[in-house]
Amino acid sequence: MDEYRRIADRVAERIADGWLRPGDRLPPQRVFARRQRIANSTAIRVYGELARRGLVVGEVGRGTFVRAAPPPPGAALALAEATGRAPVDLQLNYPVADGQSELMARALTALARPDVLAEATSRPAAAAGTPEARAAAVRVLARAGWEPDPDRVLFAGNGRQAIAAAVSALVPPGGALGVEALTYPLVKAVAERLGVRLVPIGLDEEGMRPDALAAAHRAGPLSAVYVQPTLHNPLSLTAGSGRRAELAGVLRESGLFAIEDTTWAFLEPDAPAPLAAHAPERVVLVDSLSKRLAPGLTVGHLVAPEGRVEELAGALRSGAWTAGGLALAAATRWAADGTVAEVGAAKRADAAARHALVRRHLGAYEIRTAPHAYYCWWELPEPWRAETFVAAAAERGIALTPGPDFAVSGRTAGPGAGSGAADAVRVGLASPALEVLDDALRRLAALASEILDI
Repeated sequence: MDEYRRIADRVAERIADGWLRPGDRLPPQRVFARRQRIANSTAIRVYGELARRGLVVGEVGRGTFVRAAPPPPGAALALAEATGRAPVDLQLNYPVADGQSELMARALTALARPDVLAEATSRPAAAAGTPEARAAAVRVLARAGWEPDPDRVLFAGNGRQAIAAAVSALVPPGGALGVEALTYPLVKAVAERLGVRLVPIGLDEEGMRPDALAAAHRAGPLSAVYVQPTLHNPLSLTAGSGRRAELAGVLRESGLFAIEDTTWAFLEPDAPAPLAAHAPERVVLVDSLSKRLAPGLTVGHLVAPEGRVEELAGALRSGAWTAGGLALAAATRWAADGTVAEVGAAKRADAAARHALVRRHLGAYEIRTAPHAYYCWWELPEPWRAETFVAAAAERGIALTPGPDFAVSGRTAGPGAGSGAADAVRVGLASPALEVLDDALRRLAALASEILDI
């Protein structure tokens, strides 16, 4: 075996056994060569071999960093799990407002009564829940200018399951689902699991472009489209009423169905009525309580188009994605007693406070966010690249999500975002305490301006 491969094997073993961790910076090649007593040209080949194996990432002028382990299929789900890689996790993005546990405890106290508990747990919950649950869901989902028909409300275990059920109902295996060129990574994982092909659609400052959607369908055709018109994740874009009406027109003209994700929309108090208000017969609206309340005891919502209720209910049942009885009972009480509204208001105030920290520390950089968003999209200064910056941040104890995790591969229909993902990161603002977030953003700003001396 060649000498450089033997040395690369030894370094790979140190990465595998944890001696070298994601984010650790390797010594400059000339220093590595001196320590290993090898020629500089051999050190260059060692580093090249490690990069070829996907174990390190590096750029001239920055250094060479150990990468995170290569993700398995469906690894976008990591955004829904604690990373465990860094003390400050700005990947995980579940907001917790002060006092929310005390507010939520009121409903749970009532559920602890034996008769109430027996009713909630004695049988599986139906996809359509109960009349009381549907009425409570209407109270949660209603927006200015729109209120869902309670007979078209269905329940999933969480928002991710609601999305999966909608995709499985609307897109056959091998079919094409249109998505924003930068999209929620879980949709990528769901599509892969269901055998669905994603088609990236161009974006502008209001989100998905109607002309790009129409062009993609003509070239496709598409089976359905997934869209986030309010506080798009990760760009925080919100479409105006006119844009939503244009999208609805494309849906009607093309016969397409849309899956409208409004999970983060509760944070935007002045958002227009949802896309479902403009084309109720063409839109499946999905939402959940995981961000409004807490991920540990949550419920997902679907509002089905007229005539498609049973089809979507069947998808929920076949995928084992229906809500649990206890969670549905708790969610019904939280909506009815005002807990959902009260906690949501607290989280809007909390998000605004965190947004102020972004302005303070990252205001000099190219940042896409909104005053009530719990995340921001950071277009890094040159010559930083997403992978290198994420690795360097991990070395400093801060976990970020690299921009490519949100990018959808393939030729984008129409001009739009997505091409700059390699130079951007998403910063999740919701999870750490305010003082921890303040310090982390300060350290990230310092890192962005740093030139590593190698």
